Amino acid sequence: MGDELLAISIDSASGDGPRRVHCRLCGRPLTGADSRRTGLGPTCDAKLHPPAPDIRTRRHEVDQDALPGIDQAL
Repeated sequence: MGDELLAISIDSASGDGPRRVHCRLCGRPLTGADSRRTGLGPTCDAKLHPPAPDIRTRRHEVDQDALPGIDQAL
């Protein structure tokens, strides 16, 4: 892996516009700047990097016993 060039999927047929970069996973052309930078489209990126679960949805109220010495008449 020394001095080898990294092969990037770019269609250089059109010389006047921006180069076409294709998704590394599905091969579709990428248009967004973030997608072109990462080399993955939004759908493929979501498949490889799913969002973390929202911890707030897993919280729930728990019935607790009163602490000793505290009056519950409040």
